[in-house]
Amino acid sequence: MADPSSYRPRPGQIPDSPGVYRFRDEHRRVIYVGKAKSLRQRLANYFQDLAGLHPRTRSMVTTAASVEWTVVSTEVEALQLEYSWIKEYDPRFNVKYRDDKSYPYLAVTMNEEFPRVQVMRGHKKKGVRYFGPYAHAWAIRDTVDLLLRVFPVRTCSAGVFKNATRTDRPCLLGYIGKCSAPCVGRVEPEEHRELAEEFCDFMAGRTGTYLRRLEKQMMRAADELEYERAARLRDDIEALKKAMEKNAVVLADATDADLIAVAEDELEAAVQIFHVRGGRVRGQRGWVTDKVEEITTGALVEHALQQLYGEESGDAVPKEVLVPALPDPVEPVQQWLTERRGSGVSLRIPQRGDKKALMETVARNAQQALALHKTKRASDLTTRSRALEEIADALGLDSAPLRIECYDISHLQGDDVVASMVVFEDGLQRKGEYRRFQIRGFAGQDDVRSMHEVISRRFRRYIAEKEKTGEWVDEESAAPGENGLKDDEGRPKKFAYPPQLVVVDGGQPQVAAAKRALDELGIDDIAVCGLAKRLEEVWLPGEDDPVVLPRTSEGLYLLQRVRDEAHRFAITYQRAKRAKRFRSGPLDDVPGLGETRKQALIKHFGSVKKLRSVTIDQICEVPGIGRKTAETIAAALAQAAPAAPAVNTATGEIMEDTEDGAPDPTEGTPDERRGQET
Repeated sequence: MADPSSYRPRPGQIPDSPGVYRFRDEHRRVIYVGKAKSLRQRLANYFQDLAGLHPRTRSMVTTAASVEWTVVSTEVEALQLEYSWIKEYDPRFNVKYRDDKSYPYLAVTMNEEFPRVQVMRGHKKKGVRYFGPYAHAWAIRDTVDLLLRVFPVRTCSAGVFKNATRTDRPCLLGYIGKCSAPCVGRVEPEEHRELAEEFCDFMAGRTGTYLRRLEKQMMRAADELEYERAARLRDDIEALKKAMEKNAVVLADATDADLIAVAEDELEAAVQIFHVRGGRVRGQRGWVTDKVEEITTGALVEHALQQLYGEESGDAVPKEVLVPALPDPVEPVQQWLTERRGSGVSLRIPQRGDKKALMETVARNAQQALALHKTKRASDLTTRSRALEEIADALGLDSAPLRIECYDISHLQGDDVVASMVVFEDGLQRKGEYRRFQIRGFAGQDDVRSMHEVISRRFRRYIAEKEKTGEWVDEESAAPGENGLKDDEGRPKKFAYPPQLVVVDGGQPQVAAAKRALDELGIDDIAVCGLAKRLEEVWLPGEDDPVVLPRTSEGLYLLQRVRDEAHRFAITYQRAKRAKRFRSGPLDDVPGLGETRKQALIKHFGSVKKLRSVTIDQICEVPGIGRKTAETIAAALAQAAPAAPAVNTATGEIMEDTEDGAPDPTEGTPDERRGQET
């Protein structure tokens, strides 16, 4: 436990201006981010007598080892920077809303030539219209199925669309009238886009005008004795009304608003959000958070607003946001919302009428969500705590291992040897800190040497970070999408945070290798064990006999989960490397030929086999390929001998080449498809 006075800034050193501050622990990991109108006044509150601090605040300042700050011009800038840093550093003492699922949206891809209606999750894309979120994907599909009768917009994937265009045959929806079949030219792109825009208008709540127009068309068709057309329009109107019934009117003035309600106790808080568009509830979502800091309802609302609108802009931010309590101060938050929307946003507490009644409904949902969460969490917390205690008792540890790292080796008959590292904290997965390694110290299959190499590499980096002697960069061990060039900013993406327990997938030899690697590095405060697959025995370094945990043990179940997760993560990486190797071809060896021009060559000639037989002048006809490049390509293909055809060892069948000239890795015997991973 650190003494806050040991890192307290000197008097007068802290500026009396708006800014954002960060507390770091002894490993330089950011544990708390906050903003302040006056940095001097706010930070002074943290360095008062510990007895006067809230228990959670006291825990934070005693965990921290340093504090730093950044000065900004306005409170709005401080709000924006605070949100960015919380997203970047994931500090453990900040309020973090745990959304246990990615909510589905009904999306219309207006950025494509032929817009497509589909279910989408995850980050929003530019040029795509979103409606929702919905609680379930099937609710979106039911709504779309009703509306396709009236708005026959494309719903098929790009592959299905291209195949229909190539064969000049539409899919089933095109035959039954639920798609206008732009793939075969039944409608022009402009007509199809109009259909998509009408679909979006209807989903946005502009329904009355369209229904009245259909009713007039139905009456006109009946007057002209076109009874079949009138009946079809009647059925269209019924379908639209049925779709509208799924979202009852809750606000009569066709309001666009988000309603946010909070239910809380001393330890946790639940947030519920209703998205109202055109007076109808179009979506609902909810989050739960641990109150790891002393926080008011207004501050919880502020964090919820950051979570909701931090990456949104335009119409995704409604004109009106109704909340149970206002942030203090409210002006910077309201100005920030206005900037996100591009026009005025009203942030207020409903006082009477329909909006107050609807807010009460949202609040009841929040109360129910908190009660349900507590019912689940009580059992879950008890189970996880018991599991960690059982592991500590079985392995003779001084305390429960709050952070566990597990390592596994995977390969395909000695090729593409890789390793994985997964992290569990407090019995829960910490996927942001997973790592993967490519074994490069030797060639061939040797799980023991591989384990020694991986443990050595991981903890050498830990020592380097701890001693702050320099920066390490290893892009191959970073998770997909991460940038290995990181400064010393305390991000959880580093190897700087040590585990209390290292688990290896294997028996005595693997455990001995891991322990030897730690001993060579002079690390003696990290426990090591191994979990053998055959009998689920737990092996300890230097012990001739394993520790056998009961089959019903929660500790054994947790170790199995950790081991299985490491195995899954390693196999996923190994398969990806194998597939990449299978997809490689002779064009990969041509210097200066990038992926775009390789694809252009394959698309132009159809395959590498055909490319071998053409002349240099014909290669020059491909856009972006000059004569010098064409000569290099021809020379490289001439030197590279054609690959022998792949053979299915079970049937003797010769497999066809794929377009890039490599055998299709999805074919082969069942054993080959499974990869015989270890």
